[in-house]
Amino acid sequence: MRRLLNTLYVTTPDAYLACEGENVLVKADDQTKFRIPIHNLEGIITFGYAGASPALMRLCCERGVAFSFLSSSGYFLGRVTGKAHGNVLLRRQQYRWADNDETTLRLSKRFIVSKILNSRVCIQRALRDHEEKIESNELVSAVNILKRLAEEVRNVNNIDLLRGIEGEAARIYFGCLDTMILAQKDEFFFHERIKRPPTDNVNALLSFLYTILSHDVEAALESVGLDPQVGYLHRDRPGRSSLALDMMEEFRSYLVDRMVLSLINRRQINGKGFIKKESEAVIMTDETKKLVLTEWQKRKKEEITHPYLDEKIPIGLLPYAQALLMARHIRGDLDDYPPFFWK
Repeated sequence: MRRLLNTLYVTTPDAYLACEGENVLVKADDQTKFRIPIHNLEGIITFGYAGASPALMRLCCERGVAFSFLSSSGYFLGRVTGKAHGNVLLRRQQYRWADNDETTLRLSKRFIVSKILNSRVCIQRALRDHEEKIESNELVSAVNILKRLAEEVRNVNNIDLLRGIEGEAARIYFGCLDTMILAQKDEFFFHERIKRPPTDNVNALLSFLYTILSHDVEAALESVGLDPQVGYLHRDRPGRSSLALDMMEEFRSYLVDRMVLSLINRRQINGKGFIKKESEAVIMTDETKKLVLTEWQKRKKEEITHPYLDEKIPIGLLPYAQALLMARHIRGDLDDYPPFFWK
C-alpha cells in the first residue's frame, strides 16, 4: 500500500503558483506565501482564478501530481495530468468490459449495493449516536426499506431497472437527511438534492465535498493504470469521468455526508459562512472553505481497517485501495470486485 501524501488546496483568488527546483510555490502580492516540496504532494486543487506557470504544470506531470482547476463555488473546470500510467493491456480489457452488457451490469450492481448499504449505515449511526434527540420512526422505516432495496439489486437483470432502484434508494436516503440535522435548523435544512447550482447551505456543502472526493477517486484510478472516463454504471459522456463516478458511489455517505452532518451538528460552521448570490446559487466564503478543507484533510488521516484487505490504512487511501482492487479484478487476479462496505 502506498503512503498517504498531501493535497494542496489554493483558495486565494489572486494566488499564482510556480515552482523553484523541486518546490511548489504559492505567491501573492509578489511574495512567496507558501512553499512545499513536490514529493510531499499527490494533488493540487485551486479554487477560483489562480494562475500557474507552465514549469509547474510540467513538474506536476513528471511527478504524477494531479493538478485540478475548480471555480470558486467548487465546479470542476479542468485538470492537468501527465502520461497515462499502467499496462495498456489493462485499459484494453477495461474498455472491452465496458462494451459487455453482462459485465457492466455485474459491476454496476456492486457499486449500487455498496452505496445503498453504506447509506443505511449512515442512518443507523445517526440513530445510535443521537438516540435521545432524533425522531426515530422515519429513520427506522428508511433503514428497513434500504435493506430491502439492496436485496432487490441482487436479482436485477437490467441496467435500467438497477438505475431505478438506485433512484428510489437515493430518494429514501436523502429524505432522512434533514432529520439527521440536529443543530442550526434555521440555517441548515435539506429538502432535496439540488446540484447545479446548489440553492441552500447543505447542498452547497455536499456539492463542494463531492467535487473534492471526485478528484481523489480520479487520481487514484489513474495511479493504478485505469481510465477514469470509461465506467460501467454511468454512461459515457465527453468530459465525464464515469468510472470515478461509479466508484464514488461507495464513499459518498461514508466520507462526505457523514462529515457534512458532523460539521453542522458540532457547530464547526454556521450560516455566516455562506453567501446567496442573485442567481439563487449558494457558495461558501473563503474562510469556510478553508475550515472544511482542513477538516477533510484531518479526516483523511484517520485510520480504518479495510473490510476486504483486513489491514489498517488511512481513510484517504480508500479510493486508492478500491482502485487497486478494481485493477486486480480486471487483470484476472481477483474473481470479483469487492466494493467498500462501511461497518
